[in-house]
Formats: sequence, C-alpha cells, structure tokens
Amino acid sequence: MTTTPSAVSLPLIPGRWAVDTNHSSIGFTIRHLGVSKVRGRFTRFDADIVIGETLDTTTVTATVDVASLDTANADRDAHVLSPDIFDVAKRPTMLFRSTRIVGAGVEYQVEGELTIGDITRPVTLAVELGGVESFPGGPRHAGFEATTEVRRKDFGIDLAMPPGISAVALGDVVKVELDLQLLEPTS
Repeated sequence: MTTTPSAVSLPLIPGRWAVDTNHSSIGFTIRHLGVSKVRGRFTRFDADIVIGETLDTTTVTATVDVASLDTANADRDAHVLSPDIFDVAKRPTMLFRSTRIVGAGVEYQVEGELTIGDITRPVTLAVELGGVESFPGGPRHAGFEATTEVRRKDFGIDLAMPPGISAVALGDVVKVELDLQLLEPTS
C-alpha cells in the first residue's frame, strides 16, 4: 500500500515549534584557493516552523542575519561582508521559505526558495530527524540535521578581483549544514 504525500506526517504534535537557538547552529564551508575549506557560521537566525497534521500543511520559514557571519577571523569576516564579496548593505538577510516537504521516518526533503538580496532560487534541504526527547521540567525537544549546497554566483555574489584570480580565490559551491533543536509547543 502506498501513501500519498498528504497522508504522511512528522512524529511531532501539530503547532508552532520554537527554535532552541542555544542548541542550534547554521554552518557552512567554502573552498579557498581550491586547496582547503574555510568554515563559518551565522550566529543570529530565527525560524517559524509550523508542524501541520500532514507534511502538506507543515511549513518552514527561516531568516538569517548576514551580519552575524563568524569565520573565527575578524578581518576575513569584514572582507566577506564588504562590497568586495557579500555586500551586507545590499544583502542584510537570507530568507528561506518551504514550498514542499516529502519523506517519512527519519529522512525528509524540504524544498523551498532561498532569497539573498533581490535574488530568489530554489533550494532543497536533505533533512534527518535525530529524534524527539523529553526534557525534565520542560517541553519535548526534536533534533534535525539538514544539508544543502548553493552556488554563490547564482545569487550574484562574486569577488571584486581581477579575472582569473577570483575563480581560484573562493569556490562557488557553499555547503550548508544546519543543526536545529526545536521545542514542542506548550499549548
């Protein structure tokens, strides 16, 4: 017997689940000079996650404050946020909105649209449910890991460097890793 996508649900109670930002992170890696990876993270983000009765009625909207970039090097962060690369004045936030969620058990695909600045592109997150656990004296927690890849040039993010140098200075593919812990609604 096959189930239709509308009949599939998450093993979570319906409602608005809050992000536990103390136990969540948004990280990324990008190639530098084609020989190594630079790792970073965004320290300020929020998400509106509404678990519906089915996956068809479940929605995810997330906002990332680009200025919260942290690569563990203040000079590099300032350069990445400058008009030379990211131009945080033109692109202060990244916004993700889900358009479709499919899957079952512990593996899901969250399809959506990522907007950086004035450019919106489709993105699919591979999501794994880590589990749901009770917390003494508090709400149940649900843990998720998600990964995707985006191309910075698809969002108009290029390097202000001479041709040829920009191609090797910073890779085009950005690997994104999310670790999210959600808090069950209390009412």
